[in-house]
Amino acid sequence: MIGLLRSLGVAALLFGGAAQAQAPATLSPTFDAVRARGHVVCGTAPNLPGFAAVDSRGAWSGLYVDVCRAVAAAMFGDASKVRYVATTTQNRLPMLQAGEIDILASNTTWTLTREASLGLEFTGVTFYDGQGFLVRRSLGVSAARQLDGATVCVQPGTTTELNLADYFRRSGMRLTPLVIDTLEELRTAFLGGRCDAYTIGTAALAAFRAGLGEQGQDFMLLPDVISKEPLGPVVRKGDQRWFDLVRWAGFVPLLAEEFGITSANAEARLDDPDPEVRRFLGRSGGFGGMLGVGDDWAFQIVRQVGNYAEQWDRNVAPLGLQRGVNRLWTDGGVHYPPPAR
Repeated sequence: MIGLLRSLGVAALLFGGAAQAQAPATLSPTFDAVRARGHVVCGTAPNLPGFAAVDSRGAWSGLYVDVCRAVAAAMFGDASKVRYVATTTQNRLPMLQAGEIDILASNTTWTLTREASLGLEFTGVTFYDGQGFLVRRSLGVSAARQLDGATVCVQPGTTTELNLADYFRRSGMRLTPLVIDTLEELRTAFLGGRCDAYTIGTAALAAFRAGLGEQGQDFMLLPDVISKEPLGPVVRKGDQRWFDLVRWAGFVPLLAEEFGITSANAEARLDDPDPEVRRFLGRSGGFGGMLGVGDDWAFQIVRQVGNYAEQWDRNVAPLGLQRGVNRLWTDGGVHYPPPAR
């Protein structure tokens, strides 16, 4: 009798687990609103070439912009179904909290405070960065330790500002911060000689210098990196279905690169005999239904937005940045997407 009860108990657990795995995801206010609206509202920076920028024709591009395009491709089968909203370091998190944007995909660092106290949640890491310093070559410094007493341009309300103060305090150096909220005004102040150094993530510094053309040769990035800056998309906490979709839309380009699937060969790979590739591209597994979208969701992302290497080459490589830690784990980097199975 005891053996029979144990068997029934195990069967019930197994059945319950299977039923739970097949159950539809709970309703999500953001997911449902985006679906009804017909497009994603994406908050991002307008002035970070290679990562998030808008040109004179109103066209947006960049590695962070591709995050939102991927989500739209997954949900609607159309990567163009995105409305972009320009954000600043001061208003970006409040706008997300207030529901004015569906995703924040910008130069935003994943930190404990932002996730534990603001009602927000990071879905992953798009770009691993670190804070650095840009200086004029004529300043005659070659390391951050030589910036004692320097005036440093920095944006307020950012992890950059906190890291800067911590670094100078820890190093026993004197600091005069020049705090300006608007990025363009901050850069103008730096170019005008109002500060000795400009600090932000090294990628943003490289993008800024690249945008200066020949004038960029007058400036140098110091070799010091003073912080960890994992940058990724942010959504409101407690909206699980939307969180799942944004998170896995971010993993797809990395998985596609692992599989060698590109925007050019994605259609040909639909008939690939590899069972893992077939599951990934929606030929089996039914993963789209688990996320509330079509089973070809990953295929649409790769076909329309490309894998991570394609996105990097299109957006970031022209800045002269090496992938470094942003390579796949199979190539000595830290990008390690979980399996889609």
